[in-house]
Amino acid sequence: MSTIKKVAISLLTGLMFIVIGCSLNTEQKPRLSLFVGVDISGSFINSGYFDESLNFLAHYIYAHLESIDDLEEPNVLFVSSIGGAQPDEPKTFYPIQTFENKSVEEIEERLHEIFPDTVQNPITDFNAFFEQVALTLRNKNLVLRPVSVVMVSDGVPDIKKDGETDFRSLDLSPLEQLSRNITIRVLYTDPVTGRNWQTKVPRRRVKIWTQDAEVMTTWNDSTIYLHDKPILEQARWTEWVKDNVDFGVRARRVD
Repeated sequence: MSTIKKVAISLLTGLMFIVIGCSLNTEQKPRLSLFVGVDISGSFINSGYFDESLNFLAHYIYAHLESIDDLEEPNVLFVSSIGGAQPDEPKTFYPIQTFENKSVEEIEERLHEIFPDTVQNPITDFNAFFEQVALTLRNKNLVLRPVSVVMVSDGVPDIKKDGETDFRSLDLSPLEQLSRNITIRVLYTDPVTGRNWQTKVPRRRVKIWTQDAEVMTTWNDSTIYLHDKPILEQARWTEWVKDNVDFGVRARRVD
């Protein structure tokens, strides 16, 4: 084989490795946009689940940021409260840097600083929260990427119609056209509220998953979360998260 041919083959091989390496790096780059909403209304703060939910969120956020046991690492993370003192009140969206490079305990401490139980919003305004999520997706050029919106809340809207809670008033239209893969996860509901979210909230492409408070509290059971081991060794707990929180939901159209 001539020297020129050997050099050409060597250059071609090197180029192939570069192309493959670039492809792998592209594939490994996180794509998930993760939004976390915390209900600081009086009804949820006084429900007995508020502190428990922040404890769970600290573990959940840490596990996703570190991609423990293949939990999907987010490209971006925003954490905000749901609702306010008046309708349509915008809230601060705390970015991923607020929680990066922190331990579970430090994340939980930060969550309690951001959401003190001494401040209770009179209004749980889900629509304002969804609108702000959509605005952030557009402004950050995150359109068409997979989106997970995780909310810890009793899930009860403040809007009533004919004396009953109006779940059909929940407006997901700002999110509908931004991505083909948007999942809303409402954690710490009760069975009736969870069913109403899944069967009454109008939508076409947005997927909804709810989990009852009674189930959520089991994440910390000694048979699931082994308290004598670090979170990096909590394989049973991460499986619980995949099965009960990050569950893959099929789209269901509700008119």
